[in-house]
Amino acid sequence: MGRMADQVTEAGNVPGVEAIRGQVRLAGHRRVSHGLYLPLRPGVTTDAEMVRELRAWQLVLPDRAAFTHVTGARLRGWQLPKLPEQVPVFAAVEGNPSRPQRAGLICSRLVRATDTKVIDGVPVDLPEEILLRAARDFGLLDTAIMVDAARHAGDVDERRMSALLDSARPGVTVLRRAWQVSDGRAESGPETILRLFDLTMDVPVEPQAVLHDPYGNVVGRADLLIVGTNAIQEYVGEVHRSKDQHKVDVRRERGLNGASYRIHGYTLDDLVNYPVTVMHELDRLLDRPHRMSRVRRWQRLVANSMFSELGRQRVLNRWRRVNGMIDWSRTA
Repeated sequence: MGRMADQVTEAGNVPGVEAIRGQVRLAGHRRVSHGLYLPLRPGVTTDAEMVRELRAWQLVLPDRAAFTHVTGARLRGWQLPKLPEQVPVFAAVEGNPSRPQRAGLICSRLVRATDTKVIDGVPVDLPEEILLRAARDFGLLDTAIMVDAARHAGDVDERRMSALLDSARPGVTVLRRAWQVSDGRAESGPETILRLFDLTMDVPVEPQAVLHDPYGNVVGRADLLIVGTNAIQEYVGEVHRSKDQHKVDVRRERGLNGASYRIHGYTLDDLVNYPVTVMHELDRLLDRPHRMSRVRRWQRLVANSMFSELGRQRVLNRWRRVNGMIDWSRTA
């Protein structure tokens, strides 16, 4: 879908598009970027407001531009790694046009003809290209979350991905490793983090394992089952703190305990800040000696991800260099 900049009237309006370009609007509007405004729409959902904003950005992008990186991932409904409150809008531009330089917008150049999908009237880059552009900025942990989400959604074409991973384009090294450790059965970002923790700790697990009682009856399903044991691993997020969910969890736990399964719940804080404690628990369960080298491997992954202050600062500095007009440091 090409932009409609040639239809912009002298007043800055575009037929069928809410955004106003080139004319300062204050009352009843919000500023998207320099010379780009949106009328305020109370009650609009966060996702709908994002789509409105991206349609506005199309007024300053070249023809055949497409949204990519985490912007494209959000439009496709994928799980994302931990991000700051404000993130630039990422677009990919075909050919060699003049790329707009505006606060809050980062453009990369496509090396191929645009092949996009239109979602809610907004052009989105190919899934494989979205993942590659994210891998240029993110570490393995962050990229793996997005790869798992893309595979779970059925969005990835394995032939295109194979061809991309055989190339030497920037970001391929991280994306190749994320692809190797990915699993499309993962249903959430935290589940991916927990599975990669197990992988780093040399603990074999089965994602979304179907559980049976001693008589062969299905009694449930687990985020992760440690292979060869009756130990279930599950991520415990904020949703489990609600009163109604707690009742469901207690009933489920009673049923699994009756089938000789044991649930081991972990929070993000456990995995990121107390990995030694979790490793010791796993080592006792598997009756094996402790090896601090496993924890050090995990700590390197976390330090190079958006789940650490160091990793966030690295990515924010990269975005700041590309888009030097904005200081993102206070949004982490």
